[in-house]
Amino acid sequence: MTLTAVKILVVDDEPPIRRLLRVGLATQDYAVSEAGNGRSAQDMVRTELPDLILLDVGLPDIPGHDLLREWREEGLTLPIIILSSRTDEAGIVKALELGADDYVTKPFGMNELVARIRVALRHRLQQQGEKPLFHTGGLSVDLVKRSVRVDGREVKLSPKEYDILRILVQHAGKVLTHQFLLKQVWGNTADVQYLRVYVRQLRQKIEVSPDQPQYITTETGVGYRLREADI
Repeated sequence: MTLTAVKILVVDDEPPIRRLLRVGLATQDYAVSEAGNGRSAQDMVRTELPDLILLDVGLPDIPGHDLLREWREEGLTLPIIILSSRTDEAGIVKALELGADDYVTKPFGMNELVARIRVALRHRLQQQGEKPLFHTGGLSVDLVKRSVRVDGREVKLSPKEYDILRILVQHAGKVLTHQFLLKQVWGNTADVQYLRVYVRQLRQKIEVSPDQPQYITTETGVGYRLREADI
C-alpha cells in the first residue's frame, strides 16, 4: 500500500460486510478503517480524517440518514456513498437529498462499488477545480460559451434544456434527484413531468438513440445521471 493511499471509512454494523469491503478495497490500494455503529463513526471521522465514507443507513444506534445530515450540516464535504439493503426509492432519494454522493444497494459487486468510489472522488476534485470544458464520448459542453456539440456538430438547445444539461455536467457521474433538478432549474418544486418532458427533448438532440441513452441515464424513481467526463 502506498503512503498516499486514499482512506475509506466503512460504517456498517455487519461484520461480514466490513470484512468483504476491507479485503476487496485493500486489493485496490485503499486504506480501510471500520466503524460498527454511528457513535464510533462520529469519532473516527474526526480522528481518521477519511477521504471517503461508505455509510450503511440501517445502523443500530444512529440512523445513517441522521449521520449524513449531521456531517453535511457541519460542513463535511468529502464524498459519502450510501450502502443500503433497502430497495425503497424514498430512502435512496432522502439520502441523496441530504447530501450523499451516490448509493449502492446490497448485495453489490466489488467492481461496481470501486467504480462508484472512483467517480465520487473524481467528481469532488472536479468541483474543487471546475473546468469550463466538458467531454464525454462525442458530447462536448463549453460552460463559458454555453455551446454544445455532438460529434463536432453544434446542437441548439432551449434555455431550459441547456440549464438541465449544465447542472448535469457540473455533477457528472453523480445521481441527481428529480427534486434537486427541479429546484435548480425552476427554482421551486414544479411538477416532475416538466422535467421528464425537457429531458426527453434533450435526449432527442444529443443522443444517438434517445430510447437507449448513453449520456443521460435514468435512475428509476430517483432521478438522472450524466456519464462522467473522459479522462
